[in-house]
Amino acid sequence: MRIWEVENIVPSEIHEVPNSDGMTPRELFTKNHEKLKVEAENSMKGTATSCTVVGALIVTIMFTASFTVPGGNNSTNADARMFLVEKLFLIFIISDTLSLVFSTTSVILFLGILTSRYAEDDFLKDLPTKMFIGLFTLFLSIATMMITFSAALIIMLEEKYLWVVIPCIFVACIPVASFIWLLFPLLIETFVSTYGPGIFDKRVKRWVKL
Repeated sequence: MRIWEVENIVPSEIHEVPNSDGMTPRELFTKNHEKLKVEAENSMKGTATSCTVVGALIVTIMFTASFTVPGGNNSTNADARMFLVEKLFLIFIISDTLSLVFSTTSVILFLGILTSRYAEDDFLKDLPTKMFIGLFTLFLSIATMMITFSAALIIMLEEKYLWVVIPCIFVACIPVASFIWLLFPLLIETFVSTYGPGIFDKRVKRWVKL
């Protein structure tokens, strides 16, 4: 929606001046972009729906993992006390918590997109901002989820089984990396189109002098 950028360099006195058909610039813009607006709405809904499902799955997994101690529940009290001070266990807890927070945040934002009014003004800042933050927090939740998985795997198999742990972590990261690779261009495009430079240089002067 670049009409607002045009409005910034056009004198306010002619913003509501109708054309030969009796339509103001805003009305003409709305009429000519009805199809584009519908396509953008459907695209955002589709992306938000898919990401909501992924985020909800991560929330479920991380919430369950927070109550599951890696290594089983057969340790003695002494072993448990030693286990609590292990750095890997701290990494497991911290990354699990962060993943839960990030995924919950992304789900809330994507639900906000799905329940939006999809008015013209919403496409200017509100919806792109929600989409960008939602995707960004979803990526963070995936990254911290993989850290949680890696820490849990190392804790359970111990150092002597690192030759098994490393390939398992690598294989598990392949589908995750594929998902991020597919959505990362959308994240960058959303950020640039919303917060990047406009279609006009900032030094452009008004073309009509008052």
